[in-house]
Amino acid sequence: MTDIHDHKILILDFGAQYTQLIARRVREIGVYCEIWAWDRAAGRIAGFKPTGIILSGGPESVTEANSPRAPDEVFTLGVPVLGICYGMQTMAEQLGGKVESGHTREFGLAKLSIGVANPLLQAEGDAFTAWMSHGDRVVRIPDGFTTIGATDDLPIAAMMDEARRYYAVQFHPEVTHTQFGTELLRRFVVDLCGCATQWTSANIIEDAIARVRAQVGSQKVLLGLSGGVDSSVVAALLERAIGDQLVCVFVDTGLLRYREGDQVMETMARNMGVNVIRVNAADRYFSELKGVDDPEAKRKIIGRLFVEIFEEESKKLDGVAFLAQGTIYPDVIESAGSATGKAHVIKSHHNVGGLPERMHLKLVEPLRELFKDEVRRIGVELGLPREMVYRHPFPGPGLGVRILGEVTREAADTLARADAIFIEELRKHDWYDRVSQAFAVWLPVRSVGVVGDARAYEPVVALRAVETIDFMTAHWAHLPYELLDHVARRIVNEVRGISRVVYDISGKPPATIEWE
Repeated sequence: MTDIHDHKILILDFGAQYTQLIARRVREIGVYCEIWAWDRAAGRIAGFKPTGIILSGGPESVTEANSPRAPDEVFTLGVPVLGICYGMQTMAEQLGGKVESGHTREFGLAKLSIGVANPLLQAEGDAFTAWMSHGDRVVRIPDGFTTIGATDDLPIAAMMDEARRYYAVQFHPEVTHTQFGTELLRRFVVDLCGCATQWTSANIIEDAIARVRAQVGSQKVLLGLSGGVDSSVVAALLERAIGDQLVCVFVDTGLLRYREGDQVMETMARNMGVNVIRVNAADRYFSELKGVDDPEAKRKIIGRLFVEIFEEESKKLDGVAFLAQGTIYPDVIESAGSATGKAHVIKSHHNVGGLPERMHLKLVEPLRELFKDEVRRIGVELGLPREMVYRHPFPGPGLGVRILGEVTREAADTLARADAIFIEELRKHDWYDRVSQAFAVWLPVRSVGVVGDARAYEPVVALRAVETIDFMTAHWAHLPYELLDHVARRIVNEVRGISRVVYDISGKPPATIEWE
């Protein structure tokens, strides 16, 4: 098998909200790619040896001074280049064309007609709907280029210089709204760049195992197992790669999902054969959190305790030389950042940040090239249960930030049971995979209720379910009233200490997805 990194696409990020989506589409086609901030790429591109280059969209205007520009190497390497939206505009401007502002802004779906038969858009006379999002437009193409697509409002919606293998489109082929967008990207990546489609789950696993074995040798690796997707996939991958050399520490904080501690041990230790040390630390957490109601203070206590307990357990082990971490590719993009601040910065969260330096261990990060959807796919390929791998996101501090106010054992137990009923019913009614995240929140208020013939004055639970693509914005999920009614009745009837259930219909913005 050839190396799965031999054929690769470089995506230069000019700040578009869709840049990660371009990369995910390219990888779904089966080709490895990386995202680099445009202003960090100069002088490095030739060494990366890309098979092709994609220039992303972006919020800037090429008509303004000091706007982002593609490095000169992009146009001297001799590899195919595809410009998307802003990428098309900077390609035109840099190669001698002309871009203007002040025209009618085009946003949303538009009908694009193919004026000239070409290898990117295909047959002359065909038409398809494309997603537009731009104010500037190319008004004169560079010498050597041909206009290959237009809309009613945009005479130059796509262009190419076939001799130099430069292609550009004003629309966004990476979004699902564009008809045949994935096919267009496939034609560029596979047909025009000549990339082999080696980027598959099976090949990724094989490559990761070989890399881990080469890095680790016969030494031991320590992993903080949280029960989340990333750490579970790391554990399964490392177990297959190095077997008994892997030692996992699972800190049961008492702030996990309902019976999650037992589920982690059942799945990872018994079924997957992973060596897991379980630390029951709930008493310690609730003691430290007593009387604390500030969200940031709670987060710091929970994070500090994890590091302390993890260090204490690691000192009991002999011969550990490496610390495994579930860093994924968006974390890597964030840490690379932009030198000028004009390239897009993706929000992400590291799970055990700072531990490698404190513990003087070398890092093993087998997922650092992968997006979340790729992590999930290889998790299933490694044999992890699909319901574990495709679970909704869960905050690092656990229920500690879903219990508003002081975190107590009673509140945690009550909330975990209410949350479990909500999730169970979403699965049963085929809504779980239709929403992006769903959970219950324990509120520090009491409400009058009637339970049986008795008056009750008990805490309130809020339910939250959202739909989102990137978690930067979100809409509340329009769950059926009958489902919400059923969930509320079950929670009040089955969970002692709750007399009222409410449903959160706030979007993001203005609200955040989590309550704290």
